[in-house]
Amino acid sequence: MTGLKDIPEETRWRLAAEFSARVPAVYDAVFRPALAERYNELDQEVWMELSRSVTEIARHLSLPTGSPKELAETMRTVMIVLFGPGFKNEALELAEDRAVIVVKRCPFLGHIASAGQGEAVFHRCMAFTLTAVPLLNGKFSARFVRTICTGDRQCEIKIEANPPAPAATPAKKEN
Repeated sequence: MTGLKDIPEETRWRLAAEFSARVPAVYDAVFRPALAERYNELDQEVWMELSRSVTEIARHLSLPTGSPKELAETMRTVMIVLFGPGFKNEALELAEDRAVIVVKRCPFLGHIASAGQGEAVFHRCMAFTLTAVPLLNGKFSARFVRTICTGDRQCEIKIEANPPAPAATPAKKEN
């Protein structure tokens, strides 16, 4: 091989995704000792900011976001685009008003060096996902039901409509 064009596209994508999946673990190893408790807060802010890419990608690809099923499919597609082919997931419609993303394999877990680091992966994913879903459609939210990184056999992320806002109570009139 002599140049980029000689490397199959699938190989380039896999290598780029594997490299990118290592970055959070390396940052964790380098910065956590220096920042101590502040690290978790800053790390989550980074992933919340990164989640803004989801709306840009969805808009660029004209991906639908009108229903829980569409949001789950869009999140599934964007996560594969961003995190690479090692991210294995599916979107399932539970009912007309609920859907779930089932994650069977996550590329970030392959770079965890020791027990306990799964919690850091979970907090990144949670910050990313819980921010991205309402950015795509403010009528919906996501919540984690199961997580691989904390010991479950798969992740389950439920997407459903936000509960209705409580009715405002009228202010009492003073006599």
